[in-house]
Amino acid sequence: MSGSGKRKRDDGEEAEMEAIVWQTPANPPEPRDYIFRNGRRYVRPYYFEFISHAKKRWAGKTIVDLFAEEFKGRSYDYYVSAVKCGRIRVDDKMVHTSYVVQSSQKISHFLHRHEPPVLAGDVLVLQNEADILTVYKPASVPVHPCGQYRKNTVVGILQAEHGLAPLYPVHRLDRLVSGLLIFAKSADKADFLRQQVEAGLLQKEYIAKVIGVFPEKEVVIDANICYNAREGRSFVEINGSCIDKAFKGKTACTKFTRINTNGKYSLVSCKLVTGRTHQIRVHLQCAGHPIANDMLYLSEDVPSRSANGVGADRAASGTCKPPMSNSHKDDSFAEDSASEEFSTDPMCTNCPNLPPKGYDEDEEGIWLHCVRYSGPGWCYECPFPDWAHLC
Repeated sequence: MSGSGKRKRDDGEEAEMEAIVWQTPANPPEPRDYIFRNGRRYVRPYYFEFISHAKKRWAGKTIVDLFAEEFKGRSYDYYVSAVKCGRIRVDDKMVHTSYVVQSSQKISHFLHRHEPPVLAGDVLVLQNEADILTVYKPASVPVHPCGQYRKNTVVGILQAEHGLAPLYPVHRLDRLVSGLLIFAKSADKADFLRQQVEAGLLQKEYIAKVIGVFPEKEVVIDANICYNAREGRSFVEINGSCIDKAFKGKTACTKFTRINTNGKYSLVSCKLVTGRTHQIRVHLQCAGHPIANDMLYLSEDVPSRSANGVGADRAASGTCKPPMSNSHKDDSFAEDSASEEFSTDPMCTNCPNLPPKGYDEDEEGIWLHCVRYSGPGWCYECPFPDWAHLC
C-alpha cells in the first residue's frame, strides 16, 4: 500500500506544504519501474522513507553528525538541510540540527531514492513447482532487498516481471555471483529446507575461474573465517587470530578440484562444507589462486569502504580501474534521464542523473557461478556461463 503525506519544503522562501506520494516496502515492484540502457537495468527513482531505531553507538550524537558519520553517501550540508526541512525526523517529529539522539529512538529519512544499476540479464525461471521455484541469478543482482537495493533484486524482478510472490530464499548468492538460486513458496517449506541445510543434507557446487595453475589433486582449505560487516570483507584466521582482533573467526571448510587449466587461468570446482560470507572467495585467496576478476580479494591492500561510503566490491574495483573522466558521461546521463520522464527532486543529491553518484561505472560480476544444488532425492543444475570455457 502506498503512503501519502505532507512534507515541508524549504525553497529559500516561506516553507509551503506539499503532498508527495511515497512508497513503502509494501509497494510491489512493477514492470514500468525499470529502465534498460547500455546493458544495464535501472530503476526509475521514487520517494521512499527509511525507518530505523537508534543503535547504541548512535546515542549521544547530534542527528546531523549521526547521519554524516554513518551514511557517507551524502554531504554534511545535505543532512543539515534535510533535518531543517523535516525530511529527517526523530520519533515522527521535526528536530533542530543540534538535537542529541537517544538509544532506541525512531529515526526516519524521507528521500528521493535512486537504486544502483545492475546488469540487464534476465532472471530466468528454470523450474516452477508447487512449493519450490528455481531460477538463474545474473551476476551483480542482489538476492533480496538490502542496502541501496530494493527493486533491483532477484525478489523484486521476479515479482515485477513474473508476478511471483511471496518468495523465501533457501540460500543466498553474493551479489556479484551468478547461478542457481532456489526459493521456497511458503514459510513452512523454507523452514524445512533450512533444517536440511543445518543438518548438512543439502550440497552446493560452484565453478570459479582463478589465477594460475591450480593443483591437480583435490585441495581442502580448512581455515576459520572472520567477517568484518562494516568493511564488507572476510579474512582468514592466521595463527588462531584475525587481522582485526575485535573479530572472532568461525569454522569454515571448502573442497576444490581443478577441472582444467590453460596455464594462465584454471577452472575449479568448489564444494562448500560450511557456508560463511565470501567463503569461496577468501579460501581461494588463501590457496594462492584468487578468482581472476575478484578485485576485493586479488589484493590484500583494499580501500576502506566505510571511509569511502561505497560497497566493498566497488571500493576495491576503484583501485584497479583508471578513474572516470569528468567528460561527457555524466552529461549524457543527465540528458537521457530527463527524456525518461521520471520526477526530479530539488533536494536530491543524485538528480538529474538516473543512477546514484558513484554507481554509473561498468561493473560486472565475478567469475564464480553456482552450478548445482542437491538434496535427498533431488538435484537442480544450471548451465555453465560463457566465461567457464578455457581456450
